[in-house]
Amino acid sequence: MTQVVIAGGGWAGCAAAYEAATQGAKVTLLERTDMLLGTGLVGGIMRNNGRFTATEEMIAMGGGGIFETIEKNLRHKNISFPGHAHADLYDIGKTPGAIARFLEELGVTICYQARVTKVQMDGGRIKAVETEKGDVYAGDVFVDATGTAGPMNNCSKYGNGCAMCVLRCPSFGGRVSLAGLCGVTEQIGKKADGSVGAMSGSCKLYKESLSEEIQKQLNETGVVVVPLPEELVENHLSMKACQQYALKEFAENVILLDTGHAKLMTPYYPMEKLRRIPGFENARYEDPYAGGKGNSMRYFAMAPRDNHLQIEGVENLFGGGEKAGLLVGHTEAIVTGVLAGYNAVQWAKGEPLLELSRKTAIGEAIAYVKEQMATEKGMGLKYTFSGSTLFEHMKELDLYETDVEAITNRVKEAGLYQVFAPKGGQ
Repeated sequence: MTQVVIAGGGWAGCAAAYEAATQGAKVTLLERTDMLLGTGLVGGIMRNNGRFTATEEMIAMGGGGIFETIEKNLRHKNISFPGHAHADLYDIGKTPGAIARFLEELGVTICYQARVTKVQMDGGRIKAVETEKGDVYAGDVFVDATGTAGPMNNCSKYGNGCAMCVLRCPSFGGRVSLAGLCGVTEQIGKKADGSVGAMSGSCKLYKESLSEEIQKQLNETGVVVVPLPEELVENHLSMKACQQYALKEFAENVILLDTGHAKLMTPYYPMEKLRRIPGFENARYEDPYAGGKGNSMRYFAMAPRDNHLQIEGVENLFGGGEKAGLLVGHTEAIVTGVLAGYNAVQWAKGEPLLELSRKTAIGEAIAYVKEQMATEKGMGLKYTFSGSTLFEHMKELDLYETDVEAITNRVKEAGLYQVFAPKGGQ
């Protein structure tokens, strides 16, 4: 049986584990912390704008198991907020456990507090990885889903210092790149002004610390928009990794989304100003705990890869999520994770690797981001199905679609219908 070892249990790593297990591999998922999902622990936004298209494409391709599990744990469905339509919000309290159980039912072995710090190489291939505890995990093929956020020194050097985010570097150690351990030269993203990295784009407020009126509106509608007086406007839009939310509405208003906590759509906001807003007099941050100071810094370790998501320079290593480039968001991590997991098994079996057609939104995104990252301008941008550069590109190519039947037909025309389903299965 093919042995697949995945480093990183965020959305990309979970999706890679799901797909590799679906293809019949024995899968070991190594997670640095004590919980799965990474930034997905405090995320929650699905299907907004072009993410709807990408989600339905992946379902039609037969790789929708992660999305189907998320659908069972939604707090709100088909909501709108400034610049974004038909969004779903998942429950950040229930979803991580649901995903862990889903993977375990597929036979995935999940190892927590397993921070990979060493590799054993045989020429251009990985033989095994070793954790800081000294545990060794051998495999036929590996997936790097370690992400690009942190570690703490990057947040200190390029951000506002450690903001005590859900990634919890002080407790579990900072991110270590598997590709980097193999000697791969990785790329660092930039902001539009040329400075290095990008700051995570939202915070979480303890919902019960807000006024009863705000809590009621969040629970009932999923969205609260509070206009700010001019003296309280804090414009951090240029710092955001999530450029799809870099709209003036997000600077001129406090925008909250209900994912269990109250998702505050700004990288950070000074506590002394926040508590001057009516209804926020007792506000308290849940993530990051120092959300009045800053947020986690990202895009420090993207590995060069081809459109199969095979990492250049290491034969048996594939990458998903932010490791695969300047892609932002849960949906983006999931779809690249599925492809990485699938191709990892294909490679181990000596079968042809899959490159998704550019007639699909997912295939176009993977190829387009690789092309853009070869340019100086492209390295200063971020790419997501839900807004900004990539979404506009999707619309120009007529790839944005919300009719499920039309999306399914497009997948069929591209010869990709149920391609990720179990071999010999549905």
